[in-house]
Amino acid sequence: MTNAHIPAPRTRPWHGIMVATALPLREDLTVDHDAYAEHVAWLIANGCDGVVPNGSLGEYQTLTDEERARVVRTAVEAAGDGARVMPGVAAYGSAEARRWADQAAEAGAGSVLLLPPNAFRADEETVRAHYAEVARAGLPVVAYNNPIDTKVDLVPSLLARLHADGSIVAVKEFSGDVRRAYEIAELAPGLDLLIGADDVLLELALAGAVGWIAGYPNALPRSCATLYRAAVAGDLDTALPLYKSLHSLLRWDSKTEFVQAIKLSMDLAGRPGGATRPPRFPLTGETEAAVRAATEKALAEGLN
Repeated sequence: MTNAHIPAPRTRPWHGIMVATALPLREDLTVDHDAYAEHVAWLIANGCDGVVPNGSLGEYQTLTDEERARVVRTAVEAAGDGARVMPGVAAYGSAEARRWADQAAEAGAGSVLLLPPNAFRADEETVRAHYAEVARAGLPVVAYNNPIDTKVDLVPSLLARLHADGSIVAVKEFSGDVRRAYEIAELAPGLDLLIGADDVLLELALAGAVGWIAGYPNALPRSCATLYRAAVAGDLDTALPLYKSLHSLLRWDSKTEFVQAIKLSMDLAGRPGGATRPPRFPLTGETEAAVRAATEKALAEGLN
């Protein structure tokens, strides 16, 4: 894993490995901002290019406004370069999402990550208006397509329109349908494709992705950095065996229990994982055993 600790040069703030950071909580479930700052700096020192605070993995839905704003400020300060920080700015209302984008800009972040409206099944014009409003904050907007959870699907044709509108610069593609990568490239060749789910990393990297909004580097940053850089370089001799070794963990990023699973893996790897806020509760039974076994196997193989 030579030079895995050296972040690769990037031409855009949203390129490379942007870790969707888990948020350390104390025993009383308050946010441990000191531990979070240390974690952000540690990720960058261990081969990651930046962080995405206030995503689903960061449990943003359970945070107060004050906590959410402070997490962004902490990430920017700890990263040492705001271009390495892409806050999630999702909200039920477009005006609220715009306020979070304004807050990210004020904090010095380099870009933002935005879900479509998801309080209802928004139509195309509603989606376009939502993204246009947030783009007015002035930061580059990365669209987050997660039709599994939001029930609003940013299909390639809609992404092309959002890009033509000047509202988005990239898409975090989490649909799981790797075929979309090629249609997106055909319809919107200037739109950057970012890997949105850990367990399709190799497929989307080979299809032309220029970044990865990642979950499992929270626990295993060096091996994940080696995997990503080999995959985007087309080095299958390195990437494929490593991908196979890690896939039993990477697929947890696409499961309902992804927050608890990644935090458990962090605990086992000596990182500040810890508790989750309700309604999420710790893993138990066969689910916990499966995550624990896969993590311990990876660590025993030297994947860290």
